[in-house]
Amino acid sequence: MSTMTLNLDDRYMAALEALADQHAMTKTQVIRQALRLYQAVCARTANGEELAFTKNGVVVPVIVVGLPALD
Repeated sequence: MSTMTLNLDDRYMAALEALADQHAMTKTQVIRQALRLYQAVCARTANGEELAFTKNGVVVPVIVVGLPALD
């Protein structure tokens, strides 16, 4: 297994730690899961599919309550 160093500013580290705590995962597990999700999204959108969230059949913007905006 390869090893890497990931440098994050305080906001990104806080977000990573919060996700890890919320889902009872390690920070490494969160990053791995994020990569798998990103791969799936990229593969499907490259196939012409679209990604959307819906609530009661209505498309809603992607807003995560309690997670600070990072960019």
